Amino acid sequence: MHLIDYLIVLLSILAAIGTGVWFAHKQKDTSQYFAGGGKIPAWAVGISIFATLISSVTFLAYPGAAYADNWILLVQGLMVPIVLLALVGVIVPLFRKVIRLSTYEYFERRFGLFARLYSSFAFTLGHFSKAGTVFFLVSMALATFLNIDIYAIVLVLGITIIILTLFGGMEAIVWMDVAQGFLLIGGGIICIAILLFGIEGGPAETFRIASEYNKISFGPYDWDLTQLTFIVMVLNGIFYALQKYGTDQTIVQRYLAAKNDKEAKKAAYIGVLMSVPIWALFMFIGTALFAYYHAQGAPLLPEGIKADEVFPYFIAHELPVGIRGLIIAALAAAAISSLDSDLNCLSAIAVQDYYKRFRKDATDQQQLRFGKWMVVAAGIGAIGVAALYISWGGEGVLGALFSLYAIFSAGIVGIFILGLFSRRANKQGLYIGIAVAVLYTAYAVLTSTKVDIHGTGVKETLLDLGDWNFTHHKYMLGVYSHLIVLVVGYLASFLFKTPLADKELTIWGYIEEVRGKK
Repeated sequence: MHLIDYLIVLLSILAAIGTGVWFAHKQKDTSQYFAGGGKIPAWAVGISIFATLISSVTFLAYPGAAYADNWILLVQGLMVPIVLLALVGVIVPLFRKVIRLSTYEYFERRFGLFARLYSSFAFTLGHFSKAGTVFFLVSMALATFLNIDIYAIVLVLGITIIILTLFGGMEAIVWMDVAQGFLLIGGGIICIAILLFGIEGGPAETFRIASEYNKISFGPYDWDLTQLTFIVMVLNGIFYALQKYGTDQTIVQRYLAAKNDKEAKKAAYIGVLMSVPIWALFMFIGTALFAYYHAQGAPLLPEGIKADEVFPYFIAHELPVGIRGLIIAALAAAAISSLDSDLNCLSAIAVQDYYKRFRKDATDQQQLRFGKWMVVAAGIGAIGVAALYISWGGEGVLGALFSLYAIFSAGIVGIFILGLFSRRANKQGLYIGIAVAVLYTAYAVLTSTKVDIHGTGVKETLLDLGDWNFTHHKYMLGVYSHLIVLVVGYLASFLFKTPLADKELTIWGYIEEVRGKK
C-alpha cells in the first residue's frame, strides 16, 4: 500500500464521520431521526436502498463465486424485479398508510401482538448475526490490504458507523449511502476496465475464455433440490425479494423517508433496478478475473489460493497507486452503507416495538434519547460479535448460535403473504402455522448444520438422525418455512370463526381503491 492509498481510505472514513456531524443539528425528533422527516428526494432514497442491498459481502463473495463457478448466485437477484415490479405498487402505499415507523406494526394490526414481537425479534437476531459477519469479513480483507491489526480495523470501522448513525440519523445515512453507492459503482467499473484491457486480445479474449469454460451461465438446470441448482435459486430468490421489500425494516423504513406514495414507489423501483446491474457487474468481475489469470502472459496466482481470495489479490498486486486506495475505500464504504442502516433500524425497532409499549407516556424527546442510546448499544454489540468471530475464526459456539437463529425466525414471508392476500386468515391459524414452521425448521437446521463445537477441527452435525436428516440445499429451508406458515396458517384459520380482516390491511383494499378511481 502506498501513502496515497492510505490517505484515500482515511478520507473516506473521515467523510462518513463528517456527514454524521453535519446533519446532527437537524435531529430534533423521532420522525427526523428515523425517517428523515419524510422529505428526502426519491432518487436519493432509491440509491440508499441499492447501497444497503450491495454490502461488502457482495463485493467479496460475488467475484469469488463467479471465478470458481458461474453466475448462478445472480439468479436470486434476477427474481427481485420480476416479483417486485408487480407488488411494489401495493406494498409501498400499504406500509405508508398502516405503520408509523416499525414494519412489524403491520403484523400486529393484522395478526396481533405475538406476530409483531415474533417478527421484530427475528429481524433483530438476523441483523445482529449479519452485522457480525459483515464486520468479520470486511475487517479480514481490510487488515490484509492495510497491514493493520484486525481488531483495530473493527474498532475504527465500528466507531465510524456509530458516529455517523448516532449524530446524523436517517438523513445522514441516506446521503452517505448516495456517495458510497457511486464509489462502489465507480470502483467496480474501474476494475472491469483494467481486467478487460489488461490482457492481449482485450474484451474479445475475455469473452472467448469465459465462453470456452462456460463461466457465464446460470446452471446446473437439473430439478435437484439437494444441490445449488437454477430452480433452487429461483425459489429462494422469490422469497428473498418478498422478505427484503416486504418485511425488512431497513428497506421499509426508507419508504417512509420519501415525500409521498408516488416518490416512495419511485425510490423502490430505483433501488431494485440499480441493484441487479451492480450484482451482475461484480459477477462479471469474477468472470473477467478468471480470464485475466488464464490468458497467456497474465501474472500467475499464488499456489493454493482460494477463489474468494483472488479479487483481493488482484486489488493488492495489479491495481495502480490511487486506484487501489479507491477500491479499498469502496469496500469499506459498502460495509458502512450496510451497517449504518442496521444500527438505525435496530434502534427504531427497539423504540417502536418495545420502549413505547412499556413507556406509553414517553415523550418524543424521551423516545429520541432512548433511540440514540440503542444505536450506541447496537453498535457496540456488533463490534463485540465481530471480535468473537475473529477470536473463534467464525466457527465454534458462535457459529452454532447464529445458525440456530433461523429456528426462531421461520416463516416471516409466509406471515406477510398470508396477511396481504387473505382476509380469511386469522391470528389463531397463523400461530399454529408458526409453531409448525418453527418445529420443522428446528429439525432441518439441527440435522443439517455441522459445526466445530469442541474446537478440535472436526465438524459435527448438531443432531444426527441418519437417513432422516434434512438433505435439501440450505437455501430451500427458508422456502419451506415460509410455505409451511402460508399453507398451515391458512388452513388452520378455518378452525376458528372470526370476522374477515379489514380490507385496508390487504391487497383487496388496494384493488377496490384502484377500481374506485376509474
